[in-house]
Amino acid sequence: MQERTGDEKIKVNVPSYAIQLIPKFLKSREKDIKEVEDSLKRKDFETIERLGHSMKGAGSMYGFDGISELGKLIELSAKDKNTVDIMNSLSELKDYLSRIEIVNE
Repeated sequence: MQERTGDEKIKVNVPSYAIQLIPKFLKSREKDIKEVEDSLKRKDFETIERLGHSMKGAGSMYGFDGISELGKLIELSAKDKNTVDIMNSLSELKDYLSRIEIVNE
């Protein structure tokens, strides 16, 4: 994923048909983060892998390629039971979500 620094906004061009769906979509990603964190505590890598796979597919559908990239990393890290990489990807995902700016061009 492309490195970004500071508070730089990440502009995401969302298709017109999806604009009204975005708040619910982003709220679901926040729930995914919480569920991955809870699953990490239980060492439930199967659930983490499933959530990563889901994020990988859902992100690009709405124009959030960063979510897809990080979802893929979470999925692969869960397959390897690599908790450090999962935590790093979660940190990047939180940062990504905090800096999103929705545009519709």
